[in-house]
Parts: sequence; structure tokens; C-alpha cells
Amino acid sequence: MKQSKVLLIYTGGTIGMIEDPETGALMAFDFDHLSDQIPELSRINAELKVVSLGEPIDSSDMNPKIWQDIAQKVVDNYESFDGFVVLHGSDTMAFTASALSFMLQGIRKPVILTGSQLPIGTIRTDGKENLITSIEIAASKIEDESIIQEVAIYFEYSLYRGNRTSKVSAHAFEAFISPNYLDLALAGVDIRYNTAAFFKTNLPELDYKYKMDDRVALMKIFPGFSTSVYKSMFDFQLVKAVVLESFGAGNVPSNTTFFEMIKSYISEGGIVINITQCSSGSVSQGKYANSTMLNQIGVISGGDLTTEAAITKIMFLLGNYSDTNEINRLMQVSLVGE
Repeated sequence: MKQSKVLLIYTGGTIGMIEDPETGALMAFDFDHLSDQIPELSRINAELKVVSLGEPIDSSDMNPKIWQDIAQKVVDNYESFDGFVVLHGSDTMAFTASALSFMLQGIRKPVILTGSQLPIGTIRTDGKENLITSIEIAASKIEDESIIQEVAIYFEYSLYRGNRTSKVSAHAFEAFISPNYLDLALAGVDIRYNTAAFFKTNLPELDYKYKMDDRVALMKIFPGFSTSVYKSMFDFQLVKAVVLESFGAGNVPSNTTFFEMIKSYISEGGIVINITQCSSGSVSQGKYANSTMLNQIGVISGGDLTTEAAITKIMFLLGNYSDTNEINRLMQVSLVGE
């Protein structure tokens, strides 16, 4: 059987760390010698190549420029490789996966993000299994067609749609969940794919749009918040869109000053997207009296978007579209299964 070619794109994170035997400190190791750390890779039916984006970074330092760099690596190597694995710190992995899904519309090959909770040089590391299975998934085909044709996250035996995923644990190996969508695959003795959950593009070819506008704010509603504290967040000269994390099914306090502030911001051209701060579920704007006013003043319902998907999607839309009405419309339709 012909070997698939898989490109590993290394950004940093815990998975790329080994312990210095003299100092005990964690340091990045040379991924050119990946097989020294994981000899099992030689038994995978895939031809591997490793590229690095430069100096490894903590994923806390991830930003739209690096998302563009990762996406550009995929685009530049798209015809030469059958699949891609992005090695990434877990803390912001869901943001990166969401951003890449919007930037790389039209892909018909897998882009799998993975990492680990323990360094790959640690005896109990989860990094080896995560990496080996990610590569196997990225290399897997049926009748010369990639099984997975979207951006996904693989972590601790589960494959999730990238833009449907959130990190929920800083300690457990099962660090991620897909709160409102089915797993794409479960890795046990065999990798069991849930084909009914797959996203397949209708676009004829890869449509790479790379611009991201970072003039986006996130506000989490809490009891007793002061409207004056958040006034600068709703300054259209500085902020083009605000993602509002509301209570439950989309509710906010019945606060006239707050409503007027949002109404004025939207009238200037600002965009406000309402998502739930619950770990699962959806906004149903207008279901309760306290969210009906949001409908009336032009707030957009984000449905069941994760925070990560909502933020990166509006960054993407602001970066690549200029018409506010079109951006509002696209925020409310599924582009890549988000």
C-alpha cells in the first residue's frame, strides 16, 4: 500500500519538551530527532516530514499572526502532503483549531491538532499516544481519499471537530470536550470513525482567506456588573465586535443603561454576538423576557457556538468582509460545521 505523506508542523507546547537530565528543567527538543523519542513512528505506514515555525512558544502566546503562519504552511504544502498534524500547546489549541477551520475553507485533507498534558520525554506522557494516533488519522485514506477532511483536535483517544472543542481540564488527560457535537472518532483497539458526524466541503477547491481582525472584545456577564466599567469596550473606534457571554439560554440583566449602551454601539456599526457561558447548550434569544430586548436592539444570536469559535469566526469575518450586514448574516450560518 502506498505510504501517505504527513507534514508535522511544530509550534511548541508541552508535547515538545524533554527534561534536562542535569538541571531537571523542561526544554524543547529537536524534532528532527523525533524518532529517537518515539521509535514507534517507524512502524506507521506514513512518510513524515517535520517543520517548525521557529522558536517554540508557550501556547499562551498564540495570536492571529501565528495562526496565519500555520495556515500558510498548510497551503504551501497542500499538494505535496496527504495530511497535516499541528503540534500545539493545549491551553489555546481550541482557538487555533477554530481559526484554522475558517481560514482553510475547502480543504479535503485532515489538519489534526494535538499536544499533551505531560512532556514527551516523561515516562507517563500522554504525548506519544496522542502524536502516533494523530499521524495515523492524518495518513488514513479510503480509496485514495482522506477519511477526515477538516480541522480537528485529537486528544486522549477522542477526535473532535476543531471549532466545536473547548479545553475543560488543566490536569486530566481528557482535557477537551466537544460540548454540543459528536466525536468524529474514538481510538481504542481500532479507530472507530463516526462518518455521520464528518464535515465535507462543497467548495470546489481550497479557499484560503488569511486576514484576521483582532479588534474584538469578550464580555462575560455576571450578577452586579458595572456598566461604566465596560463602557470603553463598546467604543466603535476601538472595538468592531463584542462577544457577549450571557446566562443560560441567552439572558442578561434587565438594565436600561446597558441596553442603551449596546444599542448605541450597534447603531454606529458595531457587532454584538450573544453566546451562552454554560459549558453546553445554546442561546435561544427571545425565549425569556430578559433576552427579548437583545433581539430588538440588533444583537446577534450565536446559537451553540463555543467561545473559541465565536471569537475566531468574528475575527475572520471582520478581516475578510467589509459589509456589516453580510458579516451579521455569515455569523448566523454554518461555514465549516461550527
